[in-house]
Amino acid sequence: MDYEQLKIKSYKYWDLYLHENQCYLGRVFVQLKDEKGDEDFLDIQGEVREEFFQIGQNVKEVLKTLFKPDKMNYAALSNTSPVIHMHIIPRYKETREFDGVTFKDTRWGQNYAPYDRSFVLNASTLFKIRDALKGQL
Repeated sequence: MDYEQLKIKSYKYWDLYLHENQCYLGRVFVQLKDEKGDEDFLDIQGEVREEFFQIGQNVKEVLKTLFKPDKMNYAALSNTSPVIHMHIIPRYKETREFDGVTFKDTRWGQNYAPYDRSFVLNASTLFKIRDALKGQL
């Protein structure tokens, strides 16, 4: 899938995307627009850093409103993509329903990874999740 179709919102320094694998309902990532791959997440400073944390707070509140996660996980690994980005991964003790689909966090109480890469949603449901987030941001 083209990630531009999953873009939720563009900010001055960052873009917010829905992750194509939604085995964790509402999983998103925030990606730095400056595509330098030689930086470290902890080296972010100034306005770029402030904007990131504001986006993170806003996303967390919207996820709580829409899907009521029990916990949030955050991952900034940069193993497969050198562009600085952070995954925001809602975690759930119990199943959630959205658009007629049941979402079950089978790894509750454990690291979010490895996650179920076989969990695939149709584009219509992905866009409904994207639009629900977009509508609240």
